[in-house]
Amino acid sequence: MAGATGDSRRLQTFEALESNVRLYSRSFPALFSRARGSIMLSEGGHKVIDFLSGAGALNYGHNNHQIRAAITEYLASDAVVHGLDMATPAKLEFMETFSSIILQERGLKYRFQFTGPTGANAIEAALKLSRKVTGRQNIVSFTHAYHGLSLGAVAATGSRFHRKASGVSLSGITFMPYDGYFGQAIDTAEYMRKVLLDCNSGIDAPAAVLIESIQGEGGINVASKEWLQSVQTIAKEAGALFIVDDIQMGCGRTGEFFSFEFAGLSPDIVVMSKSLSGYGLPLSMLLIKEEVDAWGPGEHTSTFRGNNLALVSATAAINIYWRSQTFSEDIRRLSDLVRRRLEAISFKHGNRFAVRGRGLALGFDCQMAEIAEVTSRKAFDKGLIVERCGPDDQVLKLFPALTIDSDTLSQGLEIFEESLAETLRSSKLSGI
Repeated sequence: MAGATGDSRRLQTFEALESNVRLYSRSFPALFSRARGSIMLSEGGHKVIDFLSGAGALNYGHNNHQIRAAITEYLASDAVVHGLDMATPAKLEFMETFSSIILQERGLKYRFQFTGPTGANAIEAALKLSRKVTGRQNIVSFTHAYHGLSLGAVAATGSRFHRKASGVSLSGITFMPYDGYFGQAIDTAEYMRKVLLDCNSGIDAPAAVLIESIQGEGGINVASKEWLQSVQTIAKEAGALFIVDDIQMGCGRTGEFFSFEFAGLSPDIVVMSKSLSGYGLPLSMLLIKEEVDAWGPGEHTSTFRGNNLALVSATAAINIYWRSQTFSEDIRRLSDLVRRRLEAISFKHGNRFAVRGRGLALGFDCQMAEIAEVTSRKAFDKGLIVERCGPDDQVLKLFPALTIDSDTLSQGLEIFEESLAETLRSSKLSGI
């Protein structure tokens, strides 16, 4: 950890000048100056393997040179970078490319709405549009959901920690139990059907049902194909729009471009952000079925909607990785490798830990927050960034880049295993 220690003095400036709200710089205290692929380097010489991937914003790795080539060529041409929502060749090429390679190949048809650059703003737009289309107020969200921290988005987020920080009463949302919330024996979709279709349940008719097919921040909770299909059907029966939040789990994270493909869903609205730009540049959008595109011109705007540079990098990412099934097959192969390794680690420790997820969105449930916290810290000291998630931060979330090579992936998993073993041997946790 000598390199990271060498950054300490300069990090004190961040402590003095930056708000207390900073998060990741506390968990991973180093002054990062360079990154390429799945490797990050600090100015102090600390080298780490990145299993965080910008919380899902860097599915194609840091500084992907193939995507960067498209960015630098565009910048060198004096083409339009900022143009509000004006028509540009960059926007046209993105929409045509996305339509032909992503949507048409999957039998999907959507209109594009470019929102403000954050995922939270895209969620806000989706909720507003649902309420406008249906004339209703209530939105159905789910236990352990995370949809962002602006007021509308945090109202649909389950965490009391995040909800309390809003400082106001959060309304307009009804929470339903997610798949498996009461254990596998209880079908929470049937409960949802009963209360939404019963006019005497006390629950207002919903404008929309907002769902993540895998809850990332909630602890890598994976919904089954059958449950998701039931929820989509219930939304239709209730006269509500069906919205899938694919901000973190989209763009290949689960093995297919959309996280809901495996269930054969056809959402009314799909919310996208994070890795959509392919390079870590801010870009968010809604995919909207034509029959629910009820906006009037300018009803939801943003100065930085549809930034052209991000659209260029997004187009490049689609052309490079999604013109064939090869990339999806590679993700599934790596996923199998990681899952087998994590399950072997759990078996080594008496199967006391749970492994769950799909694709390269995998969670290792340590059951106790202290185990996860110490393991994450030790892993960083040894050269691995791995984030915590879940209601008590007890789950270690493994989000390697989808483009990671097998050797780097194996090195990261080795560090992970060593860090967990050291944590369990430590005197402080010996009684756990």
